[in-house]
Amino acid sequence: MAETDNRRIVFTGAAGGIGTMIRPLLLARYPRLVLSDRVTPKDLQPGETFVPADLAKPDEVAALVKGADAVLHFGGHSVEGPWDTILQANIAGCYNVFEAARVAGVKRLVFASSNHAMGFYPRRRKIGTNLTTRPDSRYGVSKAFGEALGALYADKHGIGVTCLRIGNVGPMPLDVRRLSIWLHPEDLVQLLAIGLDHPDIRFEILYGASDNEASWWDNSRAQALGYRPAHRAEDHRAHAEAEQAKIGPDPVGDLFQGGGFCSAEFSNDVKRAGP
Repeated sequence: MAETDNRRIVFTGAAGGIGTMIRPLLLARYPRLVLSDRVTPKDLQPGETFVPADLAKPDEVAALVKGADAVLHFGGHSVEGPWDTILQANIAGCYNVFEAARVAGVKRLVFASSNHAMGFYPRRRKIGTNLTTRPDSRYGVSKAFGEALGALYADKHGIGVTCLRIGNVGPMPLDVRRLSIWLHPEDLVQLLAIGLDHPDIRFEILYGASDNEASWWDNSRAQALGYRPAHRAEDHRAHAEAEQAKIGPDPVGDLFQGGGFCSAEFSNDVKRAGP
């Protein structure tokens, strides 16, 4: 077994949808993975290590992270929600994770950011990682916050931080929008391995997307770090288009990369929205 495989890696949000998909792939690569969430995963397997923790409680987070070499931070509220929910789970919780990592001497932290930090960019525009965030929701604001917090802890405290602006994770794209942002679980694990293992990581923002011909994102930095996605969204175009036909049009969401997150609660003129 390689020396790096013996690191204690804490994985928050392990009981969530993405966590459930990628746990077996991560465990095959990092056998000392420590799973955490507020609730125990329903399919917890013999030999898996699980430590419950509420991210909004600093003492629980500190106990979880103590002795860890790295953290994969996927915990929190995974969709739009009321402000207090987002504040506690995604903002206070994110701060608690970064601060606990600093105190514990954690060397690497991968933050699950989201495409919704950039959701109000128009679909006609291809974007990189050097642009101002344009969140499409309170959830998106929390992800922009996490990216800023990651930059602070990288620059001030020397933690190697990778922020992944994740599109939509699953076995195939669910509609036409997701042909542009789809991320296969195996490709996600490859990106996580870059964040955990690449020697040049200081602070990086990378897009979490597979090999998508219709992508709205310039992911050249991930490619420079060795990312080679193995899955293509175009292989599932017929399925995505058939599903899209069931959804119907969204006069606001169809203009922007964030889709329905943009149209929810929207009260602006579309001509005045986005850059």
